[in-house]
Amino acid sequence: MSNKLGQIGIIGNGSWGTALAKILTDNGQPIQWWVRNEEAIKYLKSRQHNPHYLTSVRFMPDTIFPTNDINAIVDSCDTLIVAVPSAYTQSIITQVDKAKWQQKNIISAIKGILPDSNLLLNDYLTSQFNTSLEKYISITGPCHAEEVADERLSYLTFSGLDDSLTHAVAEAFQNTYINTTCNHDIWGAQFAAVLKNIYAIGAGIARALDYGDNFVSVYITNCYREMYKFLEAHFEKVHPSNERPDFHTSAYLGDLLVTCYSLHSRNRTFGTMIGKGYSVKAATLEMNMVAEGYYAARGMQSISQQLSIPIPIASFIYKMLWENLPPSDGFLKLEKMFS
Repeated sequence: MSNKLGQIGIIGNGSWGTALAKILTDNGQPIQWWVRNEEAIKYLKSRQHNPHYLTSVRFMPDTIFPTNDINAIVDSCDTLIVAVPSAYTQSIITQVDKAKWQQKNIISAIKGILPDSNLLLNDYLTSQFNTSLEKYISITGPCHAEEVADERLSYLTFSGLDDSLTHAVAEAFQNTYINTTCNHDIWGAQFAAVLKNIYAIGAGIARALDYGDNFVSVYITNCYREMYKFLEAHFEKVHPSNERPDFHTSAYLGDLLVTCYSLHSRNRTFGTMIGKGYSVKAATLEMNMVAEGYYAARGMQSISQQLSIPIPIASFIYKMLWENLPPSDGFLKLEKMFS
């Protein structure tokens, strides 16, 4: 285990945070773990299971140190993994003095945009907390928490500007059931993760509206084309001096495919419920989980307009979720777009 990372802390104990905790502790890395719920902390300490997420995963008692004191986690750790839903991220990290974040390695396991600012986590931290972009790494897939729990071979992509730090983080996660790759594309990899969640909601809506595999395959093809165009345009407008990434890799296309097709995908499930007539509130309560694509649809709509980069498919999903466009009407428009 690389000394470059020092003590590692995880902020968040949902499915994804629990999966990351499993990987690290399986690799012999003890973790400090911020858990909001006191009951969950007691259960983790006494039973070594998360009572609400990935309940089949058992932790050795000397590898996890859960607490609900966010400041204690930040004070005691050199590397912090942020793995809470994007909708709650700002309210959680602002409980800690800004200066404390500046010396930390920050790993984002968030697959969304911070809805209060419409920013990726790295852009929020650099603009508001004056953190170093060189000490920031993002984690993307394709990787479902449920398959990590079952130790089924999964893939993680680590994006960062500092090669030494990025590879140290990747090494910390590499094992027999996790393969890792690295790149420098912090913005593109994260925007791809954001967009694929929006498109997965659309895939779920399509299924609920009784579209078949043939249409869904055409839908996903067009989603990838739209994603690729957005990433290319964003690169040219915002980061033209950086190394051009390869967008035809698993962190982009692979993550889109698995999120749109997998039954583990909460965004696909959320979309299916919306397509069946559930309200957003009812679908959220039924799932007892946050579908990142819901907030991402609004955030990407704003970013698309700000940068003048059209994302028409994502815009239709936005209108279905936020402007009461009937899903059947929205998909009739998409049918015509794909013709």
